[in-house]
Amino acid sequence: MSQECLDVLLKRRSVKAVDMKAPGPSEDQLDVILQAASRVPDHGKVVPFYFMVIGGEHRQVAGDKVAEIFQKQNPDAPSDKIEVERNRFNRAPCVVAVIYRQRRGKYPVWEQALTAGAVCQNMLIAAHAQGLVGQWLSEWYAYDDDMRSFLDLDERDVVAGFMHLGSPPDEKPQERERPDLGEIVTYWSPDAPVKKGDLYDRPKFPFPRLGFKPL
Repeated sequence: MSQECLDVLLKRRSVKAVDMKAPGPSEDQLDVILQAASRVPDHGKVVPFYFMVIGGEHRQVAGDKVAEIFQKQNPDAPSDKIEVERNRFNRAPCVVAVIYRQRRGKYPVWEQALTAGAVCQNMLIAAHAQGLVGQWLSEWYAYDDDMRSFLDLDERDVVAGFMHLGSPPDEKPQERERPDLGEIVTYWSPDAPVKKGDLYDRPKFPFPRLGFKPL
């Protein structure tokens, strides 16, 4: 048993991008993160994902586009709000866009999407294991048609997440509430009631859209 590996899994937590510090991952650290991200379950070995590393001055270029789109859609928005949008990619030293790309074949797109999600999770774990921190974000511009066009995405591409990576803040982040396993774990038998975690439902919200459609 690798207790060190278990400690990483049990202690990993996201850190807000705005709280991250420089430096971001080194070239070698990022290479490890991307290698780990690629080692995920992948039914049929179709590789339904690819990466865009947005670092350095290119973060500002991407942020300027976000601000431009936001201002176009919200012409009455105050300047401070526009600046918030402009700095979306500057909150962390490094941002990696994980793009889920549907592949043709007999394998369900849902399974392909789950693979892309596993990619994002592996990135967070690999960052944490190297003393870095990460946050998995999408936010409105991940689904915006103008931003998608700017990133050269087509109808097969969905932003699985903008993975924000950096060094931990000086102050240790507080642990957040985690699910109660007693509410979501069923040791199945024909007569056992299934625990579906209904305490976590929020009736005021509709069911979310999937964000992708099969080809």
